[in-house]
Amino acid sequence: MKRLVIGLCTLTALVALQVGRVGPERSVVAQAQPASPPAGPPPIQNPNVPAIPFESVPDALKYSIDMNLGEVLGVTVSSKGRIAVLNHPGSSTSGPIYGNASTQVFEFDANGKFLRELGKGVYGFGYGHAIRYDRRDNLWVVDKGTHAVTKFNPAGYTTMNLGRRPEGPDDPEELWYRGVRGTPPQHVDGYFRAPTDIAFDSDDNIYISDGYVNSRVAKLDKNGNWITSWGSRGPGGPGATENPGQFNTPHNIGVDRQNNVYVADRNNRRIQVFDRDGKFLRFLLLNVPYDKKRHPVLGNLSPNPPNETQPWTICISTGPTQYLYISDSEPGRIYKMTLDGKILGTIGESGRGPNQFNWIHGLACPADDVLWVADMNNWRVQKLMIRSTTRTSGGGR
Repeated sequence: MKRLVIGLCTLTALVALQVGRVGPERSVVAQAQPASPPAGPPPIQNPNVPAIPFESVPDALKYSIDMNLGEVLGVTVSSKGRIAVLNHPGSSTSGPIYGNASTQVFEFDANGKFLRELGKGVYGFGYGHAIRYDRRDNLWVVDKGTHAVTKFNPAGYTTMNLGRRPEGPDDPEELWYRGVRGTPPQHVDGYFRAPTDIAFDSDDNIYISDGYVNSRVAKLDKNGNWITSWGSRGPGGPGATENPGQFNTPHNIGVDRQNNVYVADRNNRRIQVFDRDGKFLRFLLLNVPYDKKRHPVLGNLSPNPPNETQPWTICISTGPTQYLYISDSEPGRIYKMTLDGKILGTIGESGRGPNQFNWIHGLACPADDVLWVADMNNWRVQKLMIRSTTRTSGGGR
């Protein structure tokens, strides 16, 4: 009996370490790990960052009335201007994941006219989390629910699958993620656990943010052969600049033309930048002042909100000068940044009205003056036209 009581106490203590919901998906803070040396202070930002004027194009996508969008988790644009949308429809289709399967991929032409639905009946579809075209216009879908990544060629056929979908309705290794197990399972090469996004370098190597469970970056070659991984679960510290290489929900990923890898370390409130071998380079922060008394669109008003907000998405532009576009959930802005972290301006705010966003979950930036936004909880895709002039704001609203 004494051993039983001790065991129950230990289990209770481990469960108490887990945290509740963050966004539409669960995220946890792991047990404390040995701290790495701090990486130095982040770049100093100007508190008077300008607000960038923009317009949202009405009805940018044309589709029939029986194709209503649900939660839109991703949007991407090909080299030929095709637009692919990752949609979570209202469906009763059951799948061997927690809850119902919910993934659709729609393709539109450059004018926004609906072309086709891809991936019907694909085994790797359960709860799609991100979607990206590569430079050869192959379409990649990262699925959090099935722990899989699926590649479609331009014709629409599946040509590669990465990872492996669990066979049963509940993978026992994931039970810690639902507050039952105290420590996450060990990383295994070639497998993913709730991956979130994908990016590619100049040699077509593949980088996957792996993700809600594994808390690492996985690197594979263009043929899907495993190369390496880096990162582990850990805290970012009160100022978000401690423990480089540790993640708490790496939620999005991008690679610039110099093959630097940018990871949106969402719940640690920072972007981490690495070279393509995993060497840490710097932190970038979303630390523009905002009205901390403004009530969030979803959730309670925090009694002590941080200065740094959570980066959810990453898009790197393809023009002569590359820029980062990053979004957060609250105050719900898009940030235009230089690659070294200087914030050049902000776009929009959270809300349900025109030109507002309700949890941006995906960004595409095919041109410096055009952004496509997966406006998840507003159940829509927005096309934003960025104006060339800016006005200065004082930070708070």
